[in-house]
Amino acid sequence: MPQCVAQAKIVALGAARRRVRVVMAARKKPQPPAAPARSLCVIGAGLGGLALALRLQAAGFAVTLVEARSEPGGLIRKHAVAGYHFEEGPGELGDLAPWRDLAAAAQCELADFATLREINPARRFYWRDTAAFDLSADSAEQARQLGRISSGDIAGFEELQHWYDAARGDAWQRLAERPLTGPAQALGALQPVLRAQGWRSAWGLIAHHIDSEPLREALALPALLSGANPFTTSALTLLGQPAPGRPAWWPLGGMTALAANLLARFEALGGTVRLHDPVTELEMAGNRVSAVATQSGWRAHFAAVASNADVVHTYRDLLRQIPRGTQIAARLARRRFAPSALTVHFALAGTWPGIPHSSVLFAARFRELLADVFDAGVLPQDGLILLHHPSVTDPALAPEGTSLFRATLPVAHLGKFPVDWEALAPLVAGRVLGEIGRRLIPDIHDRIVAQAVTTPRDLALDLGLHLGSGWSLEASPLQAAFQRPAHRDPKLANFYLVGAATHPGAGVAAVLAGAKATATLISQDNT
Repeated sequence: MPQCVAQAKIVALGAARRRVRVVMAARKKPQPPAAPARSLCVIGAGLGGLALALRLQAAGFAVTLVEARSEPGGLIRKHAVAGYHFEEGPGELGDLAPWRDLAAAAQCELADFATLREINPARRFYWRDTAAFDLSADSAEQARQLGRISSGDIAGFEELQHWYDAARGDAWQRLAERPLTGPAQALGALQPVLRAQGWRSAWGLIAHHIDSEPLREALALPALLSGANPFTTSALTLLGQPAPGRPAWWPLGGMTALAANLLARFEALGGTVRLHDPVTELEMAGNRVSAVATQSGWRAHFAAVASNADVVHTYRDLLRQIPRGTQIAARLARRRFAPSALTVHFALAGTWPGIPHSSVLFAARFRELLADVFDAGVLPQDGLILLHHPSVTDPALAPEGTSLFRATLPVAHLGKFPVDWEALAPLVAGRVLGEIGRRLIPDIHDRIVAQAVTTPRDLALDLGLHLGSGWSLEASPLQAAFQRPAHRDPKLANFYLVGAATHPGAGVAAVLAGAKATATLISQDNT
């Protein structure tokens, strides 16, 4: 071969190789800029998101809290109607220990979060054919109340209190605050769970100590307040709520004031807040979340991301661009979700010092009614009503001479009861107000000066809650501990969850404990 031809071929080959390198370089995806070390984005400013953001900001992380709504709180929110501010969310605070623990982690005092006023009685229960019964923190008064309804159950009631005190620290707290990424972590708490009789149902444990059927219903209510059916959930679910005969508390100004103070403390620690800017997408780089993008066009890179948003929405919508997002969302959608609720807010002319802060109006049925709500997807004719009267504890919430009330009716979620709630809500609200009128306030309809109703549809549309379930995944033996979505996603190295869907579940104490567990895990992963 002539030398000139050979040299030409060599030159051509070299050029071809350079073209290949150029094409390969063009095909490589540009690497995202490195996120600042120990930077974290928390999506959602519900109690779980606020608690997590507070803990990590105080621990030296640079935390950005992004919230879709204009105010913090998540399920804790206000509705302004005719000059009245109706509030949704927890009706009271129970055990203050997790709040003190959160305040210590946030380098402040509990008083910086809220001015608390004790609720007395903690709760009153009404039946149609049984005397009313109060839960009181005063032991002598509690004994008198028990003597009125079932004197033979005084000893059993005290045994149940001892169980709460022993099992909460030995089993529930130890498991609830432990980061769970799989079954191995949960097995470490197996012995305490067995000692706490976690194999029993909540109803079964109560029935073991209490003979009176009405009293059993009253003491089983904490399970329902955690979104669980007391006849099927573990007895440990009871421990996420205050023990019977222990104080309950109300933050002056309401739960929305408490949420606002948590946010203010977060900002005082140097945290960054973006309100009224929904997250639209979590961008990926390999198996890591690389950036967070919002509706306004804001976009930022973080070393880690945690979501306090609804878990199905998180995977289905925010992680929609990766197969895992759609796969996990579909898997979660097949799980059992807790019920929803219809709430009637109303302001009345006049004051009712005889109606306590928290009451329960039981229907004639209990087990069958819960089966209608949890399983059959039927709207019962005789609903159980959770009645809150916050202005009796905090008169500044209502103009002088008026009172604020909130009546909540547990109902099946939208997957089991897919009705037109806009059309049905007035009928159900009228039924709820009529029952309260018959049993407590005879002229209730003449006294109403403002009224509003929220339904499962509102929870689904306004808060993005899957099926309108206010408690997310139902607390049941097959959906507990490591069987709930993990605090850290098993496949996404820097993506975490906090809130009612993950361990230990729904309820104020449970969400605060879960936030502590998630914060511990993030700190361990980013040391």
